[in-house]
Order: sequence, then structure tokens, then C-alpha cells
Amino acid sequence: MPMDELDLKKLETRVDDLIKAVDRLQHENKTLRTSQTSLVTERNSLMDKTELAKTRVEAMITRLKALEDE
Repeated sequence: MPMDELDLKKLETRVDDLIKAVDRLQHENKTLRTSQTSLVTERNSLMDKTELAKTRVEAMITRLKALEDE
């Protein structure tokens, strides 16, 4: 059964819609990957700051205990 003009137009429209969807998803994927990289970097920085704060607090506690024992 030959494809008539209407079927061909529907197929063309569908292909165009799929191409647009692929383009949109590729852009969204790129944006999400960039955001993920940024968030991982921020998370690592915050973990480093937390570890530094923990070390400082532990040092203060140790000094306070030493003063208490005097």
C-alpha cells in the first residue's frame, strides 16, 4: 500500500518532533551535568570545611580539658 501525501506529512512532522526532543534533551543533559559537577565541587569544599571545623573543635576541647585538669 503506497504512502499517500498525508501519511508522508505525518511522518515528516513526527520526525521533526523527535529531532526537537533529542535536541532539547541533549541540552538539558548538558545543563544537568554542568550543575552536577558544580554541586560535587561545592560538596567537596563543604566537607573539607567541616573536617577543618571538627579538628579545631576537638583541639579546643582538648585544651579545655587540659585547663580543667590544672
